[in-house]
Amino acid sequence: MSEDRPSAPETPPWLLKRADQAAVGALVLASLVSMTAWWYRQGGADGRLIEIDREPKRSARFLVDVNKADWPELAQLPGIGQTLAQRIVATREERGPFIDHSELRRVRGIGPKTLEKMKPYLRPLPPAANVAGG
Repeated sequence: MSEDRPSAPETPPWLLKRADQAAVGALVLASLVSMTAWWYRQGGADGRLIEIDREPKRSARFLVDVNKADWPELAQLPGIGQTLAQRIVATREERGPFIDHSELRRVRGIGPKTLEKMKPYLRPLPPAANVAGG
């Protein structure tokens, strides 16, 4: 009689052999080590991973036309808040457009210092001779 020994179960063809498993494990380990080294070099230990943190601060330059802007735009100007911006719009609606920037002084709350802070952000107004009815 022949002795029937249970044969080792066949490994499915989609499983890796031991040597292949070791190679994949080594690649995964090498990847983890290199990602950890990159993370540390980028400032991960200090919590500075985002590149934005290293960018120099930039300022946006914008110009506002005081005769067309609504109060939310005017409120962005230095020294001007919501209340003062609403006063500028109300004065413009009551008395007409501003002929030049110095006419902003007719708005209650705008003095010479506030006007000087605003001027770099104000769009130039056309000369009064170029405005219809001016």
